[in-house]
Amino acid sequence: MFTDSHCHLTFPEFADQMPQIRAAMAAAKVDRALCICTKLEEFDDVQALAASYDNFWASVGVHPDNEDIAEPTVEELVRLSARPRVVAIGETGLDYYQMEERKGGRSIADMEWQRDRFRVHIRAAQQTRKPLIIHTRDASADTLAILKEEGEDGAGRAAGGVFHCFTETAEVARAALDLGFYISFSGILTFKKAQDLRDVAAFVPLDRMLIETDSPYLAPVPYRGKTNNPSYVPFVAQQIAELRQMPVEDIAKATSDNFETLFREVKS
Repeated sequence: MFTDSHCHLTFPEFADQMPQIRAAMAAAKVDRALCICTKLEEFDDVQALAASYDNFWASVGVHPDNEDIAEPTVEELVRLSARPRVVAIGETGLDYYQMEERKGGRSIADMEWQRDRFRVHIRAAQQTRKPLIIHTRDASADTLAILKEEGEDGAGRAAGGVFHCFTETAEVARAALDLGFYISFSGILTFKKAQDLRDVAAFVPLDRMLIETDSPYLAPVPYRGKTNNPSYVPFVAQQIAELRQMPVEDIAKATSDNFETLFREVKS
């Protein structure tokens, strides 16, 4: 019924908990999950987890915030993406959030390494025809500009993909949709102060929408502050259903169908 399109089940918070997580998913009618890679050093574990279960899939990529790790090349991403049950490239993108505090006072100009890494992922996605999983935080203008520069215009050699855990404005959502991307909403949608984001969720076409947990982070109300897991993704769907005055079953079906459309290999 429900699909969690973005979770990190190999993170330490879930060590030795897979039987419990899968039981909770089954009880909540969460049928599938996409397990996300954030650095090459964890890829073997992410891919092995996906290969162990018929309702898990994997991505390969390096998160824009990660430093002092193995830097990906186009060739390596292409090679690793050919492993079984790898259906996407990412998560990738740009993260300029609180750079002065988190990045030792560096400026946007100093983040060229993030932009170069993003371009590597885009080119790998285009070669493999696997969709991109985009992370953008306080960097939407550069994210959109680089996608366009690399040919991600919704046509031609474009790979497409999804802006995951969307927290940007309606204008950014429109621009992403115009480039052919999907928009994914997380538990943030349920937070009391997230009315602007709920307005965006009400605007995004239902056939271009995904839902996710971003586990172990961002647990939805009523579990906010606790460790998130895929069994909580129905709370995101319920919030969207209330916004649109639709049955939650319709949201579950639409977002699961969209998951299959975007990540084509999940049906093969």
